[in-house]
Amino acid sequence: MAEVISFGSSTPSSSDMQYYYQQLFPFKTIFNWLNHSNKPTNDIVNREFAMAFRSGAYKRYNSFSTAQEFKATIEKSNPDRFEVGAVYNKPPKERDSILKSEMKPLEKELVFDIDMDDYDAFRTCCSGAQVCQKCWKFISIAIKVMELTLIEDFGFKDFIWVFSGRRGAHCWVSDKRARLMNDNQRRNVLDYVNVVRDRSYNKRQALRRPYHPHLARSLEVLKPYFVEVILEEQNPWQDDKNALETLLQGLHDKQLIEALDSYWASNPNRSSKEKWADIDQIATNNIIRNFKSNARRQEYLARLREGKEDLVIATLYPKLDIEVTKQTIHLLKSPFCIHPATGNVCVPIHENFTPDDAPKLIKLQSEMEQHNNKVEETSLQPFLNIFQEFVQRVIKNEHEALKRERDEDSPEDVEF
Repeated sequence: MAEVISFGSSTPSSSDMQYYYQQLFPFKTIFNWLNHSNKPTNDIVNREFAMAFRSGAYKRYNSFSTAQEFKATIEKSNPDRFEVGAVYNKPPKERDSILKSEMKPLEKELVFDIDMDDYDAFRTCCSGAQVCQKCWKFISIAIKVMELTLIEDFGFKDFIWVFSGRRGAHCWVSDKRARLMNDNQRRNVLDYVNVVRDRSYNKRQALRRPYHPHLARSLEVLKPYFVEVILEEQNPWQDDKNALETLLQGLHDKQLIEALDSYWASNPNRSSKEKWADIDQIATNNIIRNFKSNARRQEYLARLREGKEDLVIATLYPKLDIEVTKQTIHLLKSPFCIHPATGNVCVPIHENFTPDDAPKLIKLQSEMEQHNNKVEETSLQPFLNIFQEFVQRVIKNEHEALKRERDEDSPEDVEF
């Protein structure tokens, strides 16, 4: 067994990574997933891989013909991480011997990236790179909304979420329809799901009414979490300055904003839950009662409700890294890589996952030593099982799709 090193640090050394690639990384399963078959096809032969190194070097346009070559190259190169790119019309490793214009990307998984950075205006439990069970709920809720969209609006079935290793999640959609999307189609999907486009929290969202059915459904998913996560656990608006900048600016009425600002100045540091209730209370007492007609009151209340609904969307709706999704040629870190700063394995996410569930390489080394080098006895195995089941489903559905295509292309029997 290779020497186990760096038990005193969560940051993996070069020797740690070599050990991981030799003993634990699931090369065959990753290979079969990207190949969409248990047997080599052009889907893997023409697939680009990129390797990132501790020195800062970055080597693109690697490709492999077999799982053995894949494993041997990664072990020998020993990168900090490696990334997965598109399937081209030719093997990427031949790029230097042909005209660059001849290399064309044909397909790649549709991918999404959600990162905790985009929730920092409403996250109070942690800051920076820190993540806990409370703020991870932002990511879990975003995943729920995205999964509904992928299934109900696009009909995708073969997708998996993978922990980024520190404070985010990546979604890989492997349905053939998704993989074959061109850049324009990927941008269209992005436009559809990327509802909260302006990340400036000091401006109203002013989302168009009536809500698109996708957004109306998403709102119903988010509402139950708003009280628990935003108003109670995170409580971002107890800070009066933050309430002025990110809560009041979401309302539609200048008179109401001024009245609330004045009230909170006289009653500082009211909780987010109290401030949320204050909006309705002050609107009712100070403003709506001045309207003579019932129609005006109802119109005002409707606009107030819409403003509060927009705030629910602004705080909890998935925030996406658009660059990751919109180009076929964009590369993304492979599942089961090690995050270089945390030592966490980028594992598939199960329903109740939190970052604390992710195995650390340092822990896996110890477990391997304790269990006579048996991977199945380590904390990595449950995540390997999740991914293996996903890959088997991808291969099964790919095989069935190809069979349907062959059947549809076959000439019909002619009766004489």
